Parts: sequence; C-alpha cells; structure tokens
Amino acid sequence: MKKGIRRVLAAAPLFKGLSEQQLDEIGAITVDKPYQRGESIFMEGDEGNGFYIVAEGQVKIFKTSLEGKEQILHIYGPGNPFGEVPVFSGSRFPANAMALVKSRILFLPREAFVRLIAEHPSLSMNMLGELSLRLREFTVQIENLSLKEVPSRLASYLTVLAEEQGRSDRIDLTISKGQLASLLGTIPETLSRIFAKMSAQNLIRVEGRQIHLLDMAGLEDLSVAGKLEEE
Repeated sequence: MKKGIRRVLAAAPLFKGLSEQQLDEIGAITVDKPYQRGESIFMEGDEGNGFYIVAEGQVKIFKTSLEGKEQILHIYGPGNPFGEVPVFSGSRFPANAMALVKSRILFLPREAFVRLIAEHPSLSMNMLGELSLRLREFTVQIENLSLKEVPSRLASYLTVLAEEQGRSDRIDLTISKGQLASLLGTIPETLSRIFAKMSAQNLIRVEGRQIHLLDMAGLEDLSVAGKLEEE
C-alpha cells in the first residue's frame, strides 16, 4: 500500500482506532484516483458501488432541480468520507458529487469493504458513528433552511467555521461566495447584501475570503434570533 493512502486512512475519523493491520487491509482494496476541477465523481441515480474519502482537495455534494437550480448540500475536504450510505443500503447515490478543485480521492468498493466489516466488527461501529454524525448534520441543515432566515444561517455558518478552524477572531472561507450562497439556500446578491449589513453593524469585516469576526457574541445571538437590526 502506498504511504500516502495509509496516511489518509489513518487520519480519517471513520477509521479512528484501527490497528495497522486493519488499515493495511483497507488500503489493499482502496483505489487512489485524481480528479480535475469540475470533474464529476458520481451522479444522482448512479449505482452505489462504493464510497469515497477526500485525500486532497474539495468535493461538493449537490442536487439539481428540473429548472437547473443547484443546491449544495455539503462541501467536504481532506479526511471526509462521502457516498457511504449505499455501502449498507445497496441503493443508488441520492445526489451528485463533483471536485471543486484539483483533488485526489480514495474509492473503497462496496463488496470488498462489506467483507472487511464482517471480519472486523469495530469497523461497523465506526461507520455507525459516522452515519449518526451525518444524520445530525442533515437535521441541522433542514432546520436552518426551513426555519431560519438567511442572516441566521450565515451567522451559524460563520460561528461553526470559526470553531472548526480553532479561531475566534477571523475565519478563512474555503469556498467561493457563490458556493456559500448555494450552501445556505440563497442567491449571491442576497448574500452580498447580508454581508454588507453585518459589516455595517460591526459584526464582521470582510476582506476577500478572509472574514474578521468583530463581535462573536453578536453573531451567536444572530444565529438564534434570525434577523439583523433594521438600520
């Protein structure tokens, strides 16, 4: 097994706590594949013949309406698995996956991985933990899109991203503002207006993809309250 594959597998939360032998067995069935920016990884309705882990780069998971409108569901970076539900259900992929940038993706075939799970029950516990986490993420996303207004969704996203990046003073957007708009269920023009209002109220200061968090308490309040103060 290539050292690069072992390193990615060992760092992935999905395989936390596995022995070197188990990692080697997983690595033996893993396919390492490069993708160019904008290249499709799978399409909604494709057979779920395995799942993927981001080794390098970024992947977006999205659905497209009959009118051609795109709704981004998730954006994943290194270490994140995706497309794993069909591993257990044997169903087809429920959404599309595309490389946002030049990426390196690991593919784990369903049949071979299921055999490993039968031999190593600890793998199934890790998978259940990962799927439970995804269920919570979807629950929060549905709540945000259906119950919260866009300013609240944006404030929630910024505070969560700050936690992920381990900072309280600023965050670096890893996606474009157009992609962020789609992720939050809005359009770029609306997102730009909200950024401007939040800046005018000294909640944030935007410098390209770097956003300074000037009032974290205010952002947390906004993520709950849902509305910006009227000017």
